[in-house]
Amino acid sequence: MILVIDVGNTNITVGVFKGKEIVNTFRLTTKQSRTSDEYAIHLSGMLLQNGIRFQDIKDVIISSVVPNVMHSLGSAIIKYFNLVPIVVEAGIKTGIKVVTENPRQIGADRIVDAAGIYGGPVIVIDFGTATTYDLIDKDGAFLAGITAPGIRISAKALWEDAAKLPEIEIKKPESILTKETISSMQAGLVYGQIGQTEYIIRKIKEEANM
Repeated sequence: MILVIDVGNTNITVGVFKGKEIVNTFRLTTKQSRTSDEYAIHLSGMLLQNGIRFQDIKDVIISSVVPNVMHSLGSAIIKYFNLVPIVVEAGIKTGIKVVTENPRQIGADRIVDAAGIYGGPVIVIDFGTATTYDLIDKDGAFLAGITAPGIRISAKALWEDAAKLPEIEIKKPESILTKETISSMQAGLVYGQIGQTEYIIRKIKEEANM
Protein backbone atom coordinates (compact mmCIF):
# COMPACT_ATOMS: atom_id res chain seq x y z
CA MET A 1 0.00 0.00 0.00
CA ILE A 2 1.05 3.60 -0.64
CA LEU A 3 0.34 6.45 1.76
CA VAL A 4 -0.20 9.79 -0.01
CA ILE A 5 -0.28 13.03 1.96
CA ASP A 6 -1.38 16.44 0.66
CA VAL A 7 -0.42 19.25 3.06
CA GLY A 8 -2.65 22.23 2.29
CA ASN A 9 -2.98 25.56 4.06
CA THR A 10 -6.12 24.44 5.94
CA ASN A 11 -6.10 20.62 5.97
CA ILE A 12 -3.70 17.73 5.63
CA THR A 13 -5.48 15.19 3.45
CA VAL A 14 -4.27 11.60 3.66
CA GLY A 15 -5.10 8.75 1.30
CA VAL A 16 -4.16 5.08 1.16
CA PHE A 17 -3.77 3.42 -2.23
CA LYS A 18 -3.76 -0.29 -2.96
CA GLY A 19 -2.58 -0.39 -6.55
CA LYS A 20 -4.71 2.23 -8.32
CA GLU A 21 -7.59 1.94 -5.86
CA ILE A 22 -8.12 4.42 -3.00
CA VAL A 23 -8.97 2.29 0.02
CA ASN A 24 -9.23 5.08 2.60
CA THR A 25 -8.99 8.83 3.15
CA PHE A 26 -8.91 11.06 6.24
CA ARG A 27 -7.94 14.60 7.26
CA LEU A 28 -5.98 16.53 9.89
CA THR A 29 -5.95 20.27 10.47
CA THR A 30 -2.78 21.95 9.21
CA LYS A 31 -2.61 24.98 11.46
CA GLN A 32 -2.14 23.04 14.70
CA SER A 33 1.58 22.58 15.43
CA ARG A 34 2.60 18.96 16.02
CA THR A 35 5.77 17.05 16.81
CA SER A 36 6.86 14.04 14.78
CA ASP A 37 5.56 11.76 17.55
CA GLU A 38 2.17 13.48 17.49
CA TYR A 39 1.92 13.10 13.71
CA ALA A 40 2.75 9.41 14.11
CA ILE A 41 0.03 8.95 16.76
CA HIS A 42 -2.62 10.61 14.56
CA LEU A 43 -1.60 8.73 11.43
CA SER A 44 -1.30 5.35 13.14
CA GLY A 45 -4.64 5.78 14.92
CA MET A 46 -6.48 6.59 11.73
CA LEU A 47 -4.78 3.78 9.84
CA LEU A 48 -5.40 1.19 12.57
CA GLN A 49 -9.09 2.14 12.78
CA ASN A 50 -9.29 1.03 9.18
CA GLY A 51 -7.30 -2.16 9.65
CA ILE A 52 -4.03 -0.80 8.21
CA ARG A 53 -0.71 -1.19 10.04
CA PHE A 54 2.53 0.76 9.62
CA GLN A 55 4.04 -2.38 8.10
CA ASP A 56 1.38 -2.43 5.37
CA ILE A 57 2.66 0.88 3.97
CA LYS A 58 5.45 0.36 1.44
CA ASP A 59 5.90 3.93 0.18
CA VAL A 60 4.91 7.46 1.21
CA ILE A 61 4.47 10.45 -1.11
CA ILE A 62 4.03 13.99 0.24
CA SER A 63 2.85 17.11 -1.58
CA SER A 64 3.06 20.24 0.55
CA VAL A 65 2.52 24.00 0.29
CA VAL A 66 3.32 24.51 3.99
CA PRO A 67 7.11 24.26 4.49
CA ASN A 68 7.10 24.53 8.31
CA VAL A 69 5.12 21.28 8.61
CA MET A 70 7.59 19.22 6.63
CA HIS A 71 10.33 18.60 9.20
CA SER A 72 8.04 17.04 11.82
CA LEU A 73 5.90 15.19 9.29
CA GLY A 74 8.87 13.83 7.39
CA SER A 75 10.57 12.78 10.62
CA ALA A 76 7.42 10.89 11.68
CA ILE A 77 7.43 8.93 8.41
CA ILE A 78 11.11 8.07 8.73
CA LYS A 79 10.95 7.16 12.43
CA TYR A 80 7.71 5.17 12.55
CA PHE A 81 7.19 3.88 9.01
CA ASN A 82 10.92 3.29 8.47
CA LEU A 83 10.52 4.88 5.03
CA VAL A 84 12.01 7.97 3.38
CA PRO A 85 9.06 9.82 1.86
CA ILE A 86 9.03 10.98 -1.75
CA VAL A 87 8.42 14.74 -1.67
CA VAL A 88 6.86 16.39 -4.72
CA GLU A 89 9.11 19.33 -5.57
CA ALA A 90 11.09 20.87 -8.42
CA GLY A 91 13.07 18.21 -10.26
CA ILE A 92 10.87 15.22 -9.45
CA LYS A 93 9.51 13.35 -12.49
CA THR A 94 5.72 13.68 -12.57
CA GLY A 95 5.09 13.63 -16.30
CA ILE A 96 4.19 17.33 -16.17
CA LYS A 97 6.48 19.80 -17.93
CA VAL A 98 6.23 23.27 -16.41
CA VAL A 99 6.85 25.91 -19.08
CA THR A 100 6.14 29.03 -17.02
CA GLU A 101 8.76 31.78 -16.46
CA ASN A 102 9.79 30.36 -13.08
CA PRO A 103 8.80 26.66 -12.77
CA ARG A 104 10.05 26.47 -9.16
CA GLN A 105 7.31 28.90 -8.09
CA ILE A 106 4.54 26.49 -9.11
CA GLY A 107 3.16 24.80 -5.99
CA ALA A 108 3.43 21.06 -5.52
CA ASP A 109 -0.35 20.84 -5.12
CA ARG A 110 -0.86 22.24 -8.61
CA ILE A 111 1.64 19.84 -10.16
CA VAL A 112 -0.07 16.89 -8.45
CA ASP A 113 -3.51 18.09 -9.62
CA ALA A 114 -2.21 18.28 -13.19
CA ALA A 115 -0.47 14.91 -13.00
CA GLY A 116 -3.75 13.25 -12.05
CA ILE A 117 -5.41 14.32 -15.30
CA TYR A 118 -5.48 12.02 -18.33
CA GLY A 119 -5.42 13.87 -21.65
CA GLY A 120 -5.68 17.52 -22.55
CA PRO A 121 -5.88 20.35 -23.19
CA VAL A 122 -7.67 20.83 -19.89
CA ILE A 123 -8.31 23.46 -17.23
CA VAL A 124 -7.70 22.09 -13.72
CA ILE A 125 -9.55 23.88 -10.90
CA ASP A 126 -8.83 23.34 -7.20
CA PHE A 127 -11.21 24.93 -4.69
CA GLY A 128 -9.11 25.16 -1.54
CA THR A 129 -7.88 27.91 0.75
CA ALA A 130 -7.06 29.59 -2.56
CA THR A 131 -8.93 28.77 -5.76
CA THR A 132 -6.46 27.85 -8.50
CA TYR A 133 -7.03 27.52 -12.23
CA ASP A 134 -4.31 25.77 -14.26
CA LEU A 135 -4.03 25.27 -18.02
CA ILE A 136 -2.50 21.99 -19.20
CA ASP A 137 -1.94 21.37 -22.91
CA LYS A 138 -2.41 18.16 -24.92
CA ASP A 139 1.21 17.15 -24.28
CA GLY A 140 0.89 17.46 -20.48
CA ALA A 141 2.70 20.79 -20.22
CA PHE A 142 1.71 23.26 -17.49
CA LEU A 143 1.23 26.48 -19.46
CA ALA A 144 -0.35 28.96 -17.05
CA GLY A 145 -1.95 29.34 -13.65
CA ILE A 146 -4.37 31.76 -12.02
CA THR A 147 -4.69 32.12 -8.23
CA ALA A 148 -7.72 33.70 -6.55
CA PRO A 149 -8.95 33.92 -2.94
CA GLY A 150 -10.95 30.87 -1.90
CA ILE A 151 -14.53 31.29 -0.75
CA ARG A 152 -13.60 30.80 2.93
CA ILE A 153 -10.91 33.49 2.74
CA SER A 154 -13.46 35.86 1.23
CA ALA A 155 -16.00 35.01 3.93
CA LYS A 156 -13.45 35.48 6.71
CA ALA A 157 -12.50 38.88 5.30
CA LEU A 158 -16.16 39.94 5.39
CA TRP A 159 -16.85 39.14 9.03
CA GLU A 160 -13.39 40.05 10.37
CA ASP A 161 -12.95 43.35 8.54
CA ALA A 162 -16.54 44.63 8.60
CA ALA A 163 -17.51 45.24 12.24
CA LYS A 164 -21.26 44.73 11.86
CA LEU A 165 -21.19 41.63 9.65
CA PRO A 166 -21.55 38.30 11.51
CA GLU A 167 -19.77 34.99 10.97
CA ILE A 168 -22.05 32.87 8.77
CA GLU A 169 -22.51 29.43 7.28
CA ILE A 170 -21.41 29.34 3.66
CA LYS A 171 -24.31 28.05 1.59
CA LYS A 172 -26.24 29.01 -1.51
CA PRO A 173 -29.45 30.95 -0.74
CA GLU A 174 -32.64 30.14 -2.63
CA SER A 175 -32.39 33.40 -4.56
CA ILE A 176 -29.76 36.03 -5.25
CA LEU A 177 -32.43 38.64 -4.46
CA THR A 178 -32.00 38.43 -0.70
CA LYS A 179 -33.69 40.64 1.88
CA GLU A 180 -31.56 40.38 5.02
CA THR A 181 -27.90 40.46 6.02
CA ILE A 182 -26.96 36.78 6.41
CA SER A 183 -28.51 35.58 3.16
CA SER A 184 -27.15 38.67 1.37
CA MET A 185 -23.63 37.68 2.48
CA GLN A 186 -24.25 34.09 1.42
CA ALA A 187 -25.48 35.27 -1.98
CA GLY A 188 -22.45 37.50 -2.49
CA LEU A 189 -20.02 34.77 -1.52
CA VAL A 190 -21.56 31.86 -3.42
CA TYR A 191 -22.75 33.65 -6.54
CA GLY A 192 -19.54 35.68 -6.54
CA GLN A 193 -17.52 32.46 -6.57
CA ILE A 194 -19.68 31.04 -9.35
CA GLY A 195 -19.30 34.23 -11.39
CA GLN A 196 -15.55 34.30 -10.84
CA THR A 197 -15.21 30.68 -11.91
CA GLU A 198 -17.33 31.06 -15.04
CA TYR A 199 -15.52 34.25 -16.12
CA ILE A 200 -12.00 32.90 -15.56
CA ILE A 201 -12.79 29.68 -17.45
CA ARG A 202 -14.25 31.70 -20.32
CA LYS A 203 -11.24 34.05 -20.38
CA ILE A 204 -8.72 31.15 -20.33
CA LYS A 205 -10.51 29.48 -23.25
CA GLU A 206 -10.59 32.77 -25.14
CA GLU A 207 -6.89 33.57 -24.74
CA ALA A 208 -5.74 29.96 -25.21
CA ASN A 209 -7.96 29.47 -28.29
CA MET A 210 -9.59 26.41 -26.73
